[in-house]
Amino acid sequence: MNQRMGDTLDADLLVVGGGLAGLLTALGAVQRGLRVTVVERDTRERLGGLARWAFGGMALVGTPLQARAKIPDHPERALADWLRWGGLSPAEPADRWPLAWARHYVERSRPDVHDWLRGLGLRFLPAVNWVERGLNGEGNSLPRYHVLWGTSRLLTLRVIAALEQAASGPRADRLTLLCGTRVTALDWTDGAVSGAQALDEASGRVLRLRAPQVVLATGGLNGTLEGVRAHWPAGQPCPAELLNGAHPFADGALHRAAEQAGARIAAPGAMWNYAAGIPHPQPHFEGHGLSLVPPKSALWLDASGQRIGPAPLVTGYDTPDLCRQVAAQAQPWTWQLLNRRIARRELAISGAEHNPRIRERQWLPFLAETLLGSERLLDQLLRESPQVLAHERLDGLAAQMNALSGGPHVDPAVLQATVDAFDAHFVPGQGLRLANDDQLRRIQHARQWGPDRLRTCAPAPLQRRGDGPFVAIQLRLITRKSLGGLVTDLHSRVLDAQDRPLPGLYAVGEAAGFGGGNASGRRSLEGTFLPGCILTAQAAARHLDGGKRSA
Repeated sequence: MNQRMGDTLDADLLVVGGGLAGLLTALGAVQRGLRVTVVERDTRERLGGLARWAFGGMALVGTPLQARAKIPDHPERALADWLRWGGLSPAEPADRWPLAWARHYVERSRPDVHDWLRGLGLRFLPAVNWVERGLNGEGNSLPRYHVLWGTSRLLTLRVIAALEQAASGPRADRLTLLCGTRVTALDWTDGAVSGAQALDEASGRVLRLRAPQVVLATGGLNGTLEGVRAHWPAGQPCPAELLNGAHPFADGALHRAAEQAGARIAAPGAMWNYAAGIPHPQPHFEGHGLSLVPPKSALWLDASGQRIGPAPLVTGYDTPDLCRQVAAQAQPWTWQLLNRRIARRELAISGAEHNPRIRERQWLPFLAETLLGSERLLDQLLRESPQVLAHERLDGLAAQMNALSGGPHVDPAVLQATVDAFDAHFVPGQGLRLANDDQLRRIQHARQWGPDRLRTCAPAPLQRRGDGPFVAIQLRLITRKSLGGLVTDLHSRVLDAQDRPLPGLYAVGEAAGFGGGNASGRRSLEGTFLPGCILTAQAAARHLDGGKRSA
């Protein structure tokens, strides 16, 4: 893999962005004999973008894992779930390409994602998980969420290794990698893209990158909090404080440059955020947050210590609904209240960093922690994160919560009454009464599925002896992904207002709204993002091979 710097570089293909989608596009192009320049603004060590740090969950259809678990999945059923959940409609002209990509995804996720990953030597955890079920069963009708063993960090490393292998020896001139370099403008000649201008941010040198084909793999529109606020849906409250779970380099600048040349941007206000963020203890950039997987058995409280309602917040059913309810609160923070017993079984953080057993493929420790529980993460967060508090008494915990939030927001008597009201659903020594509590119903429903049962505690009073201390986690809404992006056809070509391709210009991954500009619609079935990167990159690479031109 070359590291070349010069005033002008020529190639058959310019890939802007070294995230997973960009690397996969480059890999496919190099394997087909094209000369490729990849430009990445970040460092060489961070190639792969968000995928290097992600958990590696993938929504897949009709896999051997599902068959072994007797899950009768097929593309038409998956597509029906997708369209209903995302609100996509064949009668809506703007949904033409999102619908085409949704169908392509459910039809091709088995051969082009699952089987392709297996060909790279990757495998999945044996349990298929059930996420985004919907509050009224309108989401995933079946479990589809597959978790990569090794997380997507391992996938990223395998792709980088394959790219280095493809561009080694006598083929080394096929690939030029420019890190620490920002593309500042796209170049056009006679209505066709002809390359880009770039800046080496360390030296200040201006570069001319000439190529007759350009792939935008720049991530989403909303990597900056300013972009998130600018695109926030009208009429919906936006919290005064947000954490950033994306990356500020994904600022949408090249989306806008393409738009000025005639490209269409779809659904800039469609976002995939999370309701349970905490500041990253070792931030990679200002405002960097971590997304917790909120324990189902924790009580989700407002800033005063009362349960948010009327329907209690429970993860795994409708992530955008959680975000809407959190965003509508009077204060920009909420709380999750749990105890040590719940934390041992259910507390988790999304991503590779805080899942070392899966990331490092430590099977026996992973199995032990899954079956027996672990306090490892709770202990780490109590050491590293001021937002995670613990105390043996609720009044002591309330005092800590108020000290952290900077005011007497939580009345200890209110917090005690909140917990007492929840615990009243249990009869000492007998378990649940005929409880009319939606959170308890959802917990019981989740535990009917084996993998969820392993990760979800049996319902019990929060104040049960021996289960302490109590734990409170102060949460903020955290941004993550753009669901909207540049409108593309099934070759990943960027389209104009008349559905005509802009000659030579492609978009992949999040830059393309994971296909078609907005493949998920208004909300995702979760786990569609990594496969969306793979599928859009494969589509671009296949077409680039047929459209090879010399610079």
